[in-house]
Order: sequence, then structure tokens, then C-alpha cells
Amino acid sequence: QVQLVESGGGLVQDGGSLRLSCAASGRTFSSYAMGWFRQAPGKEREFVAVINWSGTNTYYADSVKGRFTISRENAKNTVFLQMNSLKPEDTAVYYCAARQSTGVYVLAKRYDYWGRGTQVTVSS
Repeated sequence: QVQLVESGGGLVQDGGSLRLSCAASGRTFSSYAMGWFRQAPGKEREFVAVINWSGTNTYYADSVKGRFTISRENAKNTVFLQMNSLKPEDTAVYYCAARQSTGVYVLAKRYDYWGRGTQVTVSS
């Protein structure tokens, strides 16, 4: 069992930056692929970014490529999402997710564990 807790959300102006963190419980964090998803009001949850167990492979949604960076510190059981050049359309609840695998996944249904989310609001 893995428990995930997101933090770092908040209110930021258009063009600003935020760094989200996701702290995971358990001793096998390094064996998990970690993903970030987001869900805006009235919309479906969408993929944002994913990182493999070792941090050597990442993948991003086109909408955030070049602006967001996913990273992880296995020694601290934490995955990060650095978000730069934020836009109002980035406003959403951001969730981290975990799957015990060596691969990377973009579909939400592939993930076994989810955090409760952290709100990110970008004002124009």
C-alpha cells in the first residue's frame, strides 16, 4: 500500500511559477512510476507528466511541454512538478499517482494509487 500526499498548490499570477511535491509512504517508492494529472472544473482528469522509477525517463503532455518539469528524489520518497510560465488554463486540482512498474504511463486507469490533490489557481 502506498499513500500519496500532494502539497505546494496555491494562487499565482499568469506567468508565475509553482513547485508541487508529492510525498509517498512505503519503502518501495523507488520501484514506482509516478505521474501527475490534473482536473479542472467540469472537465475530465488529464495527464500532465510521468517519470519512471529511476528518473531516467519522463514524458509530458503537449500542453505543458517546455514549461513543466517532473523530477524525483527516491531517498526522500518524493516526486516534484516544477511549473513555470503558468497560464490561467493550468488552473485545476493536481493529483499525483503511482504504479509499481518500470514503465511510464499516460492513462489514469493504469495507476493504482492516488493522492487527494492540491489546488492550483492561475489568475489572469
